[in-house]
Amino acid sequence: MSDGRLSVFKTYKLYVGGKFPRSESGRVYEVTDSKGKWLANAPQSSRKDARDAVVAARKAFGGWSGATAYNRGQILYRVAEMLEGRREQFVREVADAEGLSKSKAAAVVDAAVDRWVWYAGWTDKIGQVVGGANPVAGPFFNLSTPEPTGVVAVLAPQESSFLGLVSVVAPVIATGNTAVVIASAGAPLPALSLGEVLATSDLPGGVVNILSGVTAELAAPLAAHQDVNALDLTGADAALAKELEIAAADNLKRVRRPQAVDGEDWSADPGTHRLTAFLETKTVWHPTGALGASGSSY
Repeated sequence: MSDGRLSVFKTYKLYVGGKFPRSESGRVYEVTDSKGKWLANAPQSSRKDARDAVVAARKAFGGWSGATAYNRGQILYRVAEMLEGRREQFVREVADAEGLSKSKAAAVVDAAVDRWVWYAGWTDKIGQVVGGANPVAGPFFNLSTPEPTGVVAVLAPQESSFLGLVSVVAPVIATGNTAVVIASAGAPLPALSLGEVLATSDLPGGVVNILSGVTAELAAPLAAHQDVNALDLTGADAALAKELEIAAADNLKRVRRPQAVDGEDWSADPGTHRLTAFLETKTVWHPTGALGASGSSY
């Protein structure tokens, strides 16, 4: 009986505002494995899809940035739990996307899940590392605290379809930002599947929005968008990165440039530099109370 079954092919869709729309334009493009074998038709996002994703990210920003850091950590850890539960699916998709053996793909997926847990643990600690009380002359508290930048457009790595993807998305949202992510153009399927995981976790809709398609076509309107606060250009080549930086200057976006010509080592210790890349520092002065001859009234 099983030999007579029809194949049930998976339909990949975008992830925008907590929902799964097809591309506004109706376009798709073929995704193949490293040997040229057809894997799926992925939606080819349009500029309208990019603008819709920014609207969704902005709408979600207030609630997400206003949540406690501890709560964000709980939600990110839940995402890691869901990734672990779908491990075999991601192993298969990463093996196809990157031309890896099953064992090597499994190691990549395990590293990606561990990386997600790493950033989940940092949500309520990064403020202690980069914030603090500043010594001042006078009866004042002077406190510096980190705050999220806002809506961040993320160009995911082109070659590392899952570990690299997790490494650029997780730190952006761990610190309270919301994200519009452009998946690897040639290997978008793990990213689109990540959207399914995010939708079934506790992450509010709109915190992460995932688009697939031509990177340059989607990045240009995001770089020029007045409601995008920052850009991560990891997945851009040198020429595209320069073009996007120029567009980003119009509203003084914070920009993280590609770090290496030959790509980043995603297996290395991630450190905290991606966590701090899209944080602003707010400094507040507060009187301690009147100081009399005997010193502070406290």
